[in-house]
Amino acid sequence: MLIGVPKEIKVHEYRVGIPPGGVHELVQHGHQVMVQAGAGTEIGLEDEEYRQAGADIMAGPEEIFARADMIVKVKEPQPQECTMLREGQVLFTYLHLAPDPKQTEALIESGCVAIAYETVTDDHGGLPLLAPMSEVAGRMSIQAGAHCLEKEQGGRGVLLGGVPGVAPANVLVIGGGVVGTQATRMAIGLGAHVVVVDRSIPRLRELDEMFGARVHTVYSTAHAIVEYTIGADLVIGAVLVAGAAAPKLVSRDMLKDMRRGAVIVDVAIDQGGCFETSRATTHADPTYAVDNIIHYCVANMPGAVARTSTLALSNATLPFVVALADKGYRQALLDDAHLMNGLNIYRGSVTFEAVAKDLGYRYTMPADILAA
Repeated sequence: MLIGVPKEIKVHEYRVGIPPGGVHELVQHGHQVMVQAGAGTEIGLEDEEYRQAGADIMAGPEEIFARADMIVKVKEPQPQECTMLREGQVLFTYLHLAPDPKQTEALIESGCVAIAYETVTDDHGGLPLLAPMSEVAGRMSIQAGAHCLEKEQGGRGVLLGGVPGVAPANVLVIGGGVVGTQATRMAIGLGAHVVVVDRSIPRLRELDEMFGARVHTVYSTAHAIVEYTIGADLVIGAVLVAGAAAPKLVSRDMLKDMRRGAVIVDVAIDQGGCFETSRATTHADPTYAVDNIIHYCVANMPGAVARTSTLALSNATLPFVVALADKGYRQALLDDAHLMNGLNIYRGSVTFEAVAKDLGYRYTMPADILAA
């Protein structure tokens, strides 16, 4: 199979779909890989490394999109990339379609086969291709939030861990999944007072056993979210409904009761965000204020640590890329129900139920359409 790796063009996105080690693996399997010149240069993955791994270096994205059987990216295709996709071409990347009707429409019109990293599953009910970036984003959320709490950033002027004789900051983590767990780990490590709310009693029990008295676990209700949001210096939105738009758990009305200069970090912004006042931002302009509450809503947080993120993501995605290349997308999907769950768009049809429901499309079962 001919696999294409274009350079990411989203603002301040320096990750790359496949590093040189992944290219070498694919070449060993008998496949050809085209990589756009400079795709990994910003994170120290030079074109010469790709050449030595067996890749063909292309000057621009046009030939890659025109010739490749499968495009492997990191972030969702931007509008100009969507216009280059073609009928039957496989696109393997993060998509986050539920809050993005324009991208969904463009992918439908292209006729491509779009497989989303974020909805591929595993035997344990997890999301193995989302987990590495969720781990990065969860850890980064505390780092970003601590910075935003500094006075010159518009924050309260609070040190997350306090000092002897001065109380630490109050951190509320909404959601106890991968993002929430990593955010909790970092916040505890910096000495903050941490509360985690979640709707799963078994998950709260796991967090309690994991962190002990260093974290306060609370069952998630509307009342609990109001109570702990009002008293928080830093609120981390870490709620995920796989493939669907994130629920809005903190309303604008609640902001007026929060502490002036408190910080919200919405890690769920890729799925629309879990705060009513959230809107996607970039690393170039990451924050804004609403009612004196600082919002950090960068839609590609792991892009700030792009080398770490690229390598972590490729470790998870490469086996699936190899399977798609070795077997062809149809057989690979039919052979692996977990990979099948990643199929969001198939030649003009919406094949992921949550996306179809949120955006008003007719849902087509992927197994049925592939069998046909």
